[in-house]
Amino acid sequence: MAKLEICCYSVECALTAEKAGADRIELCAAPSEGGLTPSWGMLKQTIDRLRIPVHPILRPRSGDFCYTASEFAVMKNDIAKIRDLGFPGVVTGILDEDGHVDLPRMKMLCKLAGDMAVTFHRAFDMCANPMLALQQLTDLGVSRILTSGQQLSAELGLPLLKELQEASRGPVIMAGAGVRLANIQKFLDIGLQEVHSSASKTKPSTMRYRKVGVAMSSDSEADEFSHTCVDGDTVEAMKGVLDLHSMVVH
Repeated sequence: MAKLEICCYSVECALTAEKAGADRIELCAAPSEGGLTPSWGMLKQTIDRLRIPVHPILRPRSGDFCYTASEFAVMKNDIAKIRDLGFPGVVTGILDEDGHVDLPRMKMLCKLAGDMAVTFHRAFDMCANPMLALQQLTDLGVSRILTSGQQLSAELGLPLLKELQEASRGPVIMAGAGVRLANIQKFLDIGLQEVHSSASKTKPSTMRYRKVGVAMSSDSEADEFSHTCVDGDTVEAMKGVLDLHSMVVH
């Protein structure tokens, strides 16, 4: 059965995705940063209120995936908290200075994860050698790899995604980055069994009073009176495509 993972940036979005039929949630903070480790409060609310699996992202900052000793210490503390709260999985990734999987640190995180499934996130798309990285992550026992096929969008990365799918002897290859209702069938057609999408829409702020000339963001173009949220109708439609595909295949 093909599975749909939805990237969510709030408890409300996660509940919306669950109600619409999502199979799993990737829980993140900071959408404009590409997803960072959620706060303790968000983690606790989500594990208490959702029934489907939730996998929080473990990422201490935006930017590259080569971390300092203090940043790695933060990651170790966070993964222990995520594990102790009872989450079934975690999403993370670390590279070394040369663009290879940082094996010593990833081994340590996998050990700290305990029984949690580990997804190696789109740090994979920044790897110098994707096929070597696949073998290393297989040896580490990683459960899945979230990837765009090392392209700006997963649709552009279809050739490498197909190659990874055919080569993998362990991790599930999950397409992510620009996966939407209009192109989801393309990923199923190359044999992928899991896809990742934000299925998002923009929701206006409920603020009536809006202070002019003052901003909280350093990005002068940012719209601080709108929020990214999950579109339940889109999730439901995408899940419908996956279910139909599974029925036809089986």
